[in-house]
Amino acid sequence: MKFLCALALSIATLSPALAADVYPSKPITMITAFPAGGPTDTNARILGRGIGEQLGQPIVIDAKPGGGSTIASAYVTQAKPDGYTILYNTSSLLLGKLLYRSAKFDPLTDFVPVARTVGVPLVVAVNLSVPVNNLKELQDLAKSKPGVLNYASSGTGTIDHLAGALLSKELGIDIVHVPYKGTAPALIDVAGGRIDVMVTTLNTLLPYIKDKRMKPLAIASLNRSPLLPDVPTVAESMNLSGFEITAWNGIVAPAGTPPEAVARINAAVNKTLQDKSVMKQFHDSGAEIYGGSSENYGAYLKSELNRWQTVINDVGIQPQ
Repeated sequence: MKFLCALALSIATLSPALAADVYPSKPITMITAFPAGGPTDTNARILGRGIGEQLGQPIVIDAKPGGGSTIASAYVTQAKPDGYTILYNTSSLLLGKLLYRSAKFDPLTDFVPVARTVGVPLVVAVNLSVPVNNLKELQDLAKSKPGVLNYASSGTGTIDHLAGALLSKELGIDIVHVPYKGTAPALIDVAGGRIDVMVTTLNTLLPYIKDKRMKPLAIASLNRSPLLPDVPTVAESMNLSGFEITAWNGIVAPAGTPPEAVARINAAVNKTLQDKSVMKQFHDSGAEIYGGSSENYGAYLKSELNRWQTVINDVGIQPQ
């Protein structure tokens, strides 16, 4: 009897370590907030395959679009925090909370950060009839005609809307925001000369730039992009050290997810991002590769939340 009790105690003592050793023992579901076929879904699937190979279990992609990404985010907060449900998120995790009253979650306390993955820098571009060739000339033109120039976005509260507002603030200019219902109609009107400026992702603008339907003035990344080597950064154009706006992606899990599970997924993410074929796929699409610790991603989320809260307050957007 004493032997059986001792054996049971030993097993109970070892079970957490054993559990950590066998995690994951079944497929992991990665929730996304965007429909299949889009750039975020594509990124999630590229990473999902690599993470699954590293962990020895498949990553199942489950899209739950709608509500400005709040549906997917809220779903994950209600999931069991056992390491088998994670969220492939974008900045919409933060913007959803700031812009929608229906978002009852806190992006900093209801999730545990796992890893920042990749991001695509935004580019400032103008239609061909705008008589400027760089960001300084755009600033001078806008200052000479306050409230006359305009910029398009894919909708109020989107990253390209807020990026345009932030850039206008940094340059000290007054240009009018024109929201569209989606990126495609906005691009058509900028390329067609009906709208002056657009600030959106590199991969979105690249076909228009290559076909000479729009002029790139600057890229909002820390370094120039190999895809647009002649286009200067915003920082070097306007002496705005450290200025960066990217449409970034990352992975979070429900609060309370075991640290061992977070650590294993983080390690798998970082290993995947170092794979040459994965790196090529992302670089070819204009994406920058991040990786790093879960702690660094947590600090980044906090800084981004504060940054966009300030911009939203400045613009005067009210939560819907």
